Amino acid sequence: MIRPTLNRRTIMLSAASGSAGLMLGPPSAGRVGAQTPTTTAANAGFYHFRVGDIRATVLSDGVIGGPPRIYASDAPEADLQTVLRRAFLPTEHLTLNLNTLLIETGGRRILLEAGAGGTMGPNGGRIFANLEAIGLTPGDIDVIVVSHTHPDHVGNFRAADGGRAFPRAIVFAPKADWDFFVRAEPDLSYMPVPADFRNRFGAAIKRSVEPVAATVELYEPGREIVPGLTTLAAAGHTPGMVAFLIHSGSDQLLLTADLAYHPVVNIDRPWRPGPDRDKEAALAARRRIFDRAAAEQMLVLGFHYPFPGLGRMLKIDGGYAWVPTNWRF
Repeated sequence: MIRPTLNRRTIMLSAASGSAGLMLGPPSAGRVGAQTPTTTAANAGFYHFRVGDIRATVLSDGVIGGPPRIYASDAPEADLQTVLRRAFLPTEHLTLNLNTLLIETGGRRILLEAGAGGTMGPNGGRIFANLEAIGLTPGDIDVIVVSHTHPDHVGNFRAADGGRAFPRAIVFAPKADWDFFVRAEPDLSYMPVPADFRNRFGAAIKRSVEPVAATVELYEPGREIVPGLTTLAAAGHTPGMVAFLIHSGSDQLLLTADLAYHPVVNIDRPWRPGPDRDKEAALAARRRIFDRAAAEQMLVLGFHYPFPGLGRMLKIDGGYAWVPTNWRF
């Protein structure tokens, strides 16, 4: 099928993230997996939809964030400031959502990404309250698959008492990431953050995965974890990062993990995320997977995109544009 080439001027700005004024604290070894109290003023942190016969629910674990420069490392400063202002975003802080996904298929509940917990500031760890809001507990989760082992994807493995926050879940993690971040002492000098932050970042990974380390199942890219859930090679951001493809009948959903942090700076603009370990490999993975998403008009879920993180990619002159999906009641 021939897809039209769109001019950037025809594309509206992507939806801007709310809650953009929250400040991110450095990764810590503090309490992880604790439920966050809710109030009657709280917004919903879950969103139901379907992928063919698979029931899917986006579960927010909250938000993190930091200086926009971290997530758009090669952006000219004046251009970055202008783009943020035109998207009605603050110029000093970029908020990133934590959109985990629960799928229910084959009689099992499978969680994609565990979330940050308290590893990257005080506004994570909301997944437990959102599970409760849909009538589930952590003990109802059968399988957890992470795309890579950064703290915001593995932080909730550790409960407040140091045990397993998800007591029954079989945990799957990419082998290359496990070897680099967990089995070794990783060199994180590539990360554009202060050295003390990098040290806490690495320590938070090891501490978070301790409760599941003895039983974790390590996988290689390309593996179908369960019927309807396939991993796609996307290394570059980390040595073993994958994207996820969920498929049922003719329906598909692509989870892009950390190929992009925010649509405004990494999709509508081609700026490169600073935390990518191998920026050239990450760029190649981003282009390959985004091209496929655009060509096949896939529904896409971005882990850090404005909640609920669902939309589609358009291929335009010189890059891509993000089009959020319409809300379904």
